[in-house]
Amino acid sequence: MSTPSGFDELIHPSTRLSVVALLAATEWADFPFIRDSLSLSDSALSKQLHTLEEAGYLEIRKEGGGRKRRTKVRLTSRGRTAFEGHVAALRAIVEGAGPAAAAAPATESAAAATGTGHQQQRAEAGR
Repeated sequence: MSTPSGFDELIHPSTRLSVVALLAATEWADFPFIRDSLSLSDSALSKQLHTLEEAGYLEIRKEGGGRKRRTKVRLTSRGRTAFEGHVAALRAIVEGAGPAAAAAPATESAAAATGTGHQQQRAEAGR
């Protein structure tokens, strides 16, 4: 199976995917909110934010000074587009291996085991 178009290796790791998904639902988010929402340490979150910022997926703003300094983060349009494409690619993967693909053979074998498949065929032939 080939990787669907839009699958983004940079976003895919679970921590980065969680960060981007959280940011996709808001305009700006404060660093402590992201950290606490995802149960990450300051250093772990900083590392992921830096990686996403280098790719152009995030904008990071530092406001204030001293002890009142606040870090705010938002997805850029490039980041939002990458996230949406990645989600679409994940959906394509799941749908390709989902219940609809597996249900047809299971339904056919269940019908054969109970004889309902042949009964249905005879009923349709008699119409």
